[in-house]
Amino acid sequence: MIDWSSCLDVERDPDRVSGAWVFRGTRVPVAALFENLEEDASVHQFIEWFPGVSLSQVRHVLEHAARSTLLAA
Repeated sequence: MIDWSSCLDVERDPDRVSGAWVFRGTRVPVAALFENLEEDASVHQFIEWFPGVSLSQVRHVLEHAARSTLLAA
C-alpha cells in the first residue's frame, strides 16, 4: 500500500469523501486517477473530466506512486 502522507499534492480529512485521499483542494479521490488510467483514459482526459485537478498534481501523484513501488521492492 502506498503511504500518501508524504505527498504534498494530496490530503485526507475523515469528514470528507469518507476519509479517502483526495487531490489537495478538491474532493477528487486519488483512486479515481488510477481507476481512469486502468480504463485507458489519458492523463489529459482525466484533468479535463476533473477540472479542479491540475496536470502538476497528477504528475506528482504518479511520481510518488512510482517511487513508493520502488521502495517497496
